[in-house]
Amino acid sequence: MFTPFRHGAVDVQALIDTTERQVKAGIDFLVPLGTTGETPTLSNEEKLLVFNTVKQHSAGKPVVVGVGTNSVHGTLANMELLKDADAYLVVVPFYNKPPQRGIYAYFKTLAEASTKPVILYNVPGRTGTNCEAETTLALARDVPNIVAVKEAAGKLEQTRKIIEGAPEGFSVLSGNDDETLEVLRMGGHGVVSVASNVAPVEMADFVHASQQGNWTAAEALNERMRPLFKNLFVEANPIPGKAAMAQLGLMENSLRLPLVTATEATEALISETLKQLWA
Repeated sequence: MFTPFRHGAVDVQALIDTTERQVKAGIDFLVPLGTTGETPTLSNEEKLLVFNTVKQHSAGKPVVVGVGTNSVHGTLANMELLKDADAYLVVVPFYNKPPQRGIYAYFKTLAEASTKPVILYNVPGRTGTNCEAETTLALARDVPNIVAVKEAAGKLEQTRKIIEGAPEGFSVLSGNDDETLEVLRMGGHGVVSVASNVAPVEMADFVHASQQGNWTAAEALNERMRPLFKNLFVEANPIPGKAAMAQLGLMENSLRLPLVTATEATEALISETLKQLWA
């Protein structure tokens, strides 16, 4: 989920409106305070405000909250701050570039400090480190409350290895919208989506059709949304997405430095993408 801002502060009303829009569209769970939410720019007070607002308007949908930092101490502090979450999304530690045994020890330590479900988030394009399939599978086998991975490495063979080797009950979620159809075909279980902020009905219908084995409908929806999947990343996420949300009248096109608003070219591209999506 995006964190909407207005005059530099969290826009609570826009957050309520976009939360309720997601729920009404039929999504399965909500994910505030992730990468898309500009979470590193938020104070602890703002994190609580965002989480509590989403939770209060979630209509009982699970709220999976991003808590990852690049230290055990920092992540544990976020887990305590956001202790009412239904599950934690924890990114592979960024900047540090830990070895695989360090990634394993980090996640094991965090998960064992909580009874809540933990979802591992692998996004080496942002963290600088890839959590290899063997490490993910070891954690899935060894730590009962590590229940899923959001896999955004862009390596479909790695994703396939995780799906094929995962213990029963462990979910593999696509972390890249444009790979979701292929991940679901492999036996994956869903997606943590950027595009769902913009087109939640279409994303929910797409994933649910895939899960039900209605591949004709899923392929048609995937093809329809392909330009959106691509163009939401022509600049760093969430820059194009916030431009889209502003064009839809859902929030102010406001980001926190070091992120800045989209270029004129991106604005025009997003406008055309939205017109084509709902033509």
